Amino acid sequence: MKTRAVRLYGKNDLRLEEFELPEIKDDEILVQVVSDSICMSSYKAAIQGPDHKRVPKDIDKNPIIIGHEFAGNIVKVGTKWKDQFKEGTKFAQQPALNYKGSMASPGYSYKYFGGDATYMIIPQEVMELGCLLNYKGEAYYEASLAEPMSCIIGAFHANFHTKMGSYVHHMGIVEGGKMALLAATGPMGLGAIEYIINCDRRPSLLVVTDIDEKRIAKAKAIFSKEKAAERGVELIFVNTKDIEDVPEYLMRLSGGTGFDDVYAYAPVRSVVEQADKILGRDGCLNFFAGPTDTKFSGELNYYNVHYASTHVIGTTGGNTDDLKECLKMTEAGLINPAVMVTHIGGLDSAAEATLNLPKLPGGKKLIYTNIDMELTAIDEFEEKGKTDPLFAELDEIVKRNNGLWCAEAEKYLLNAKSK
Repeated sequence: MKTRAVRLYGKNDLRLEEFELPEIKDDEILVQVVSDSICMSSYKAAIQGPDHKRVPKDIDKNPIIIGHEFAGNIVKVGTKWKDQFKEGTKFAQQPALNYKGSMASPGYSYKYFGGDATYMIIPQEVMELGCLLNYKGEAYYEASLAEPMSCIIGAFHANFHTKMGSYVHHMGIVEGGKMALLAATGPMGLGAIEYIINCDRRPSLLVVTDIDEKRIAKAKAIFSKEKAAERGVELIFVNTKDIEDVPEYLMRLSGGTGFDDVYAYAPVRSVVEQADKILGRDGCLNFFAGPTDTKFSGELNYYNVHYASTHVIGTTGGNTDDLKECLKMTEAGLINPAVMVTHIGGLDSAAEATLNLPKLPGGKKLIYTNIDMELTAIDEFEEKGKTDPLFAELDEIVKRNNGLWCAEAEKYLLNAKSK
């Protein structure tokens, strides 16, 4: 079977190509990819090429397919897995494999296994690890976004707290406590707000900061104070751009106690230093944003580490249980991962979007791999709709959905492009 895929040959060398897939083995599964959302990690792999820790050294001769936030349909199942997986059903994928100590992952390491493809082959280790999941939801994009959402969920599970006189670590955020998400109106921050307001363990106070008023306005349009209050959460958005003493201002919002759980969503020194300064007693700072600078650092108040039991952790990725939690909540309608999506495109736009990801505004770029379409911001649908009926209809659909991508829009797009 032929597939069409974006392959990495070297640093900044991504190519959209058509090539033949081999016949699957008895312990492999052939799938059709429908959607793949582009991750900043894919950008890092693309610019670093063989210097990336997950990318093989010989990609100039054996290129790999990029993309790891994907979902689609199961086409053919090897005999070993026929009791667990059925042809014609949907699937979701946990890309963090950790198989026998190997760092190999889809989208970084495999010749025939990556998300920016029409068809691909899932190797046996994925099923052995329980990382291929049956998906029963309606929309493919929701399963694609389960991977970044699982990273968010994992970060909330990873925080920990202690009690004076005890060395036991109590995992998770403080229920009913005070939480701050700093630099958090980007795609992952919006996903974090969506999850923490709707999960079963919520703070009583949630303060979200950024310095971009346009992004804050979008976040406010998605998350109303009234809706958050119905869930027992006081939600406050703060533009810190012109605030002279940000930590002092945020401390006042906390009532002077500081925050139990603080998340830094940008690898910026001022942000992580603000995060440290607003921690309350036994406060946990989670450095969520992954820096590209191997020497990135900031000041930390070690007096508070010693006497106020403040502590710092970092999380990268989520595990399979986190992804399952996301899928379960999504299928039940408890969370909407679409809050992260700002752009839609076809496979022909994936390479350029990946290589230019830091320069592209907005949130998640969602690629539908079996269509060709210029990467287009949802906010641009109305203007494009003046000359293109496809975008006119998509604009009407998303406007009925609070300006967000949705299952109806996905279905319409895929049907329209298949004609």
